[in-house]
Amino acid sequence: RGQNRPKNMKGPLVPLVLALTISSAGAFAFTTTTPTRISSKLYATGPATPSDPFRIGTRGSPLALAQAYETRKRLIENFPELAEEGAIEICVMKTQGDMILDKSLMELGGKGLFTKELDTSLLNNEVDICVHSMKDVPTWLPDGTVLPCNLPREDTNDAFIAGDGSVKSIADLPDNAVIGTASLRRQAQLMAKNPTFKCVNFRGNVQTRLRKLDDGVVDATLLAIAGLKRMDMDGCATSVLDWDEMLPAVAQGAIGIQCRSDDERSLKYIDALNHPDTKACVDCERAFLAALDGNCKTPIAGQARIVGGEMLFRGLIAMPDGSELYETSASGAVSDAVSMGTKAGEELKARVGDKFFEMMVEMSPQLAPGQVTSK
Repeated sequence: RGQNRPKNMKGPLVPLVLALTISSAGAFAFTTTTPTRISSKLYATGPATPSDPFRIGTRGSPLALAQAYETRKRLIENFPELAEEGAIEICVMKTQGDMILDKSLMELGGKGLFTKELDTSLLNNEVDICVHSMKDVPTWLPDGTVLPCNLPREDTNDAFIAGDGSVKSIADLPDNAVIGTASLRRQAQLMAKNPTFKCVNFRGNVQTRLRKLDDGVVDATLLAIAGLKRMDMDGCATSVLDWDEMLPAVAQGAIGIQCRSDDERSLKYIDALNHPDTKACVDCERAFLAALDGNCKTPIAGQARIVGGEMLFRGLIAMPDGSELYETSASGAVSDAVSMGTKAGEELKARVGDKFFEMMVEMSPQLAPGQVTSK
């Protein structure tokens, strides 16, 4: 497997991945301590002064670093004083979700696994802002923090990547195909299409997952095309799935920037970076997720887009094995984004009934039928 790549991909994936890892985030070195800084200068707690470096907190994966450097670039474009050497500092830290890779997110307990350490550093004034993949951010934020900024959104769809060049789509996969994914959302939609599929718990960064695919551990995998594009790796995608094939995760493709609620300097900087249309869509989707009390134990998808000045929303909830799947849709004014998402979630929650969620609780401590584990 892995030898028949798209025409613009030559040779094995791993060397290409390593090269892109270096080029996507610039030349730097860091260790795995928490937090790790590019500069080792320490700062006292209290309000920052204009001469203090502006500190960006981020996870250490190649994708997270690419997003942090994108934020840095946009800050410099909007605020010339931040272009000076040493004006911005990238603070890299590992989260629990990064360190425990042999268990599914469902088993580990949810999305906060990728944000807790960053939240702590923010509240301890070790960083000024935190840059997140919005789909990793819980629907609640710690007291004393806000997330008022979303950068312009990338393509929200999922990419399908097959190890066999003759397989071009999900429909081409044979019965009993093994698909690598740690996402219950993807698993549920895949198994709704073909209950014979075997979904392998497939965690690690993008490079690790592609290497496993190249090694023949699985027949195919799915990744957010946004992350691949941000690392200039979208050429490895076999195809990009539309919403009818695979409805994306809530907030997929969006970058969010969090800061302390009383930090006027940070609020001024990130307010200039906010993309209102992206923020409205993400707020709608997260309101839908909150209404369903969704987490990594619940297969939920939700996407909003603005067309002709009107917001259009689609959402779904499913059993992990795909045996039940319920969908909803809504449309309305962009200014009603949050209420639209909330109402859609409440309507769907009422429609599926309490029994559905009772079954979900019974299933969540264990692997859904069709799911196997792989290290």
